[in-house]
Amino acid sequence: MSTPPDIPAPELPVFSEQARTERAKRFYKNACARRSLRDFSPQPVPREVIEYCVATAGTAPNGANLQPWHFCVISDPDIKQQIRQGAEKEEHEFYHGRAPDDWLDALHSLGTDEHKPFLEIAPYLIVVFAEAHRVDETGSRKKNYYVSESVGIATGFLINALHDCGLATLTHTPSPMKFLNHILQRPENERPYLILVVGHPAENATVPAIEKKSLDELASFF
Repeated sequence: MSTPPDIPAPELPVFSEQARTERAKRFYKNACARRSLRDFSPQPVPREVIEYCVATAGTAPNGANLQPWHFCVISDPDIKQQIRQGAEKEEHEFYHGRAPDDWLDALHSLGTDEHKPFLEIAPYLIVVFAEAHRVDETGSRKKNYYVSESVGIATGFLINALHDCGLATLTHTPSPMKFLNHILQRPENERPYLILVVGHPAENATVPAIEKKSLDELASFF
């Protein structure tokens, strides 16, 4: 494999210490307003907005620049219905026998259950696939590196980009998710990572009154 040529590093904007701090504080306050939502409106979202946000996800750092991800963006009602049916089948088995009691206890305060109407109501679903390995033009298997880490970072970029546009999201991970490969015709070397539900909040939508860890709890400075 040939080595790409070096180019100048991107020129970053220059801020005063005060301006930089204010920007960090503003970004934090905006992030604090992000909540996982389960009550979505069918209000449409321009496709161009989704395209830019997915493209932003594709800029994420990743192992050896192999970019081991694929994003399936779904707005087709029939496909959304198929995904809901597949997800609810797995969720029914999860809530009625597969999940241990301590897991169900942890979920109880969030009010979740096997019914997932948001998979059809929200204007967009983005199914994130992780490419476990590559297959070259000869059919030979090639290794990817740091797949979970890379796809996790890209998904974080995607969620923040959508939130910055004023859109609500929900990460949904029915288990197992192999039915998504079949519905979306993705190859065997890709594994579903999560379903990201995207849209506007429904009128009078609510979220659980939960809190995040404080900075002192989540970080140590040395």
